[in-house]
Amino acid sequence: MRPLTRRHALAALAAGTAAALAGPAVTAAARPAPPANLPPLGRDFLWGVASAGFQCEGHALDSNWTRYVAKNPDYDPYRNAVDFYTRYPADIALAAQLGVQVYRISIEWSRIQPHPDAWDDAGFAFYDHVVDTITAHGIRPMLTLDHWVYPGWVADRGGWANPDMTALWLTNARKVVDRYASRNPLWVTFNEPAFYIVNELTNGGLSADRVPMMQQQLARAHNSIYDHIHQCRPGARVTSNIAYTAGTAEPVVNGPMLDAIAAKLDYIGIDYYYGYSPQSALTTSPADFKKLWNQPLQPEGIYYALEYHARRFPGKPLYIVENGMPTYNGQPRADHYTRADDLRDTVYWLQRAKADGIPLIGYNYWSITDNYEWGSYAPRFGLYTVDVLTDPALTRRPTDAVPAYTAITRAGGVPAGYLPTRAPAACALGDAPTSCVDPVTLPH
Repeated sequence: MRPLTRRHALAALAAGTAAALAGPAVTAAARPAPPANLPPLGRDFLWGVASAGFQCEGHALDSNWTRYVAKNPDYDPYRNAVDFYTRYPADIALAAQLGVQVYRISIEWSRIQPHPDAWDDAGFAFYDHVVDTITAHGIRPMLTLDHWVYPGWVADRGGWANPDMTALWLTNARKVVDRYASRNPLWVTFNEPAFYIVNELTNGGLSADRVPMMQQQLARAHNSIYDHIHQCRPGARVTSNIAYTAGTAEPVVNGPMLDAIAAKLDYIGIDYYYGYSPQSALTTSPADFKKLWNQPLQPEGIYYALEYHARRFPGKPLYIVENGMPTYNGQPRADHYTRADDLRDTVYWLQRAKADGIPLIGYNYWSITDNYEWGSYAPRFGLYTVDVLTDPALTRRPTDAVPAYTAITRAGGVPAGYLPTRAPAACALGDAPTSCVDPVTLPH
């Protein structure tokens, strides 16, 4: 999951608004008419849940992010997050009860190589146990090699401002791949690389003139480890998931990385969270970009995100690696939208996309439990909510989305005649100007 910053979020909104309101007229896309009854997504479709090491494990070792938390008085104390480190058997069992086929985790570099001259057997043993537990439940691991966290000793050497960072990163990544390739996981190299760069600018002190170098290093590292993964297992599936942004901002934000790694992507990993119309873009407060629970939700925007990437990568499989709905400390949202309704509405648009010929192969809900959202425990995304700051027992309490998701995985989607509780926007900025000129509609 990515934090939004005011500057970058406003830039994305401005680009999308300009495209929708001032862009040239386009010919409406020849979308099929909305069907009255949607088929399920099929037996081969991958339903999953997602998480990330630093955000959920606790018991953190020295890393760039333990340092970011320590130096920023506005950040919530990290404590032990939701303590996945000791509670992983129970959390994975909860996922199995949902009926999912994929569980996404990240292998934390700081845990397996806490010092430059030694690997930590205990760190690897932890991930061995986690992966074993996932597979014992009949679930396929999705392993992220880098979810924005690297060891403190790497930070001491300059992090991504260090010209040798790619070599350091690859030494770790190859070690991970060699250990887990036989388990046939789905692979994610870098989580949201564009926002990884934003994070290093805002938290890590990366200077703006070093941004091109970091971007080039990320691309080189992805392309190199892609080859190594395929040497270990030729049939592996590898991606680097991107955070979909609105309108004309998408090719600007994610285009350079995708251009650099396009030849080495087995599937396109997409994260989708928020959607905007001209009205919501103009009324969203700048303060809301730190209060994720105030962000406008447009479930149909996930259709536009898929449609955009289906055009950009014809025939390439698409996978929603992250999607979810934030609430403030588990309280009801001001718009009265529930997590279950948002989930069902979103899945409706996944089924619409697949029915319209978009090659969608999987969907992960972010996240199985609440977690540390990069400086705050206030945004709650979990299917199971956890009061980290007030409940020493770290009790996992199910939200209304638990039975909703369980029903979805069993049926392969929402019922055939389901209609979303939230109608699509007449002008959405998700794929502007097309999404305003030719918006998706519901059957009459």
